[in-house]
Amino acid sequence: MINRVTNQGLAVAAQRNLQLSLGTLGKLQESASSLKRIGVPSDDPAGTADSIRVRSAQNAVAQFSRNISDGNSWMSVVDTALGQTGDIMKRVRDLTVQGANDGALSATQKEAIAVELESLRAELMTTANTKYLGRTVFAGNSDAGVAFNADLTFTGTGSPVERRISETTSIRVDANGADTFGVGDDSVFALVDNIVADLRSGVNVGTRITEIDARVSTISGQRGTVGARQAQVLKAQGANMSESVSLEAQRAEIEDVDLGKAILDLKAQEVSYQAALAVTARALQPSLMDFLS
Repeated sequence: MINRVTNQGLAVAAQRNLQLSLGTLGKLQESASSLKRIGVPSDDPAGTADSIRVRSAQNAVAQFSRNISDGNSWMSVVDTALGQTGDIMKRVRDLTVQGANDGALSATQKEAIAVELESLRAELMTTANTKYLGRTVFAGNSDAGVAFNADLTFTGTGSPVERRISETTSIRVDANGADTFGVGDDSVFALVDNIVADLRSGVNVGTRITEIDARVSTISGQRGTVGARQAQVLKAQGANMSESVSLEAQRAEIEDVDLGKAILDLKAQEVSYQAALAVTARALQPSLMDFLS
């Protein structure tokens, strides 16, 4: 059986082919302008699934980056406070050694030392109540507003402040004020108060030096612990940045198009479309029957 090919049939087929070519040209134009290989999920279902997976990982890495930055800031504040505490305690020790020299000091001179020690004690209390973004850095998750009250009670909770810095690692970013400064009569504040009382009552303060050294050692140990945790956070920061770069490269490979290739593909399709238009125009020349009909 022989089928008759009419001009109308040729025109419909040519129009369909031109529309397909024009659709391809439109997609290439959109891709070249947006530099995105996937415009809608149907463009590449498998690529879309990969893109969702990579973007989810990127969101997690971005959150870890924020946690790392916040945790590093917390520990920087804690480290500074512990450094200031150590400096204050060294001055307390120097004054105590000086005050222990009973034979060379008058009552007036001892009173001057006592007054300076009271000032240092106030500085210690201020440092122990150091805050970061409105939260005390030595009292865990306490919302009391201060780590130590005037009566030397500690407000800290048993719940430390932690930040998750990777899929598998959380790290403490605050310091335990009770371990660092002591509590009540066993606190560094009470120790300074006792030294001041001894100076004013005529008791030799030389025996307090051992207590001061113990406190200085404790504070130094706490600072070392915080420093080790901060080094861990900085290491995690480097790993996080590397992971972020790797994931962005994966995302770009899945979603993005190369600009040079996109332009070449677009130009080739434009030439193909123009050629198809020219060929169709020549192939579908009107016949005498078209005019008669």
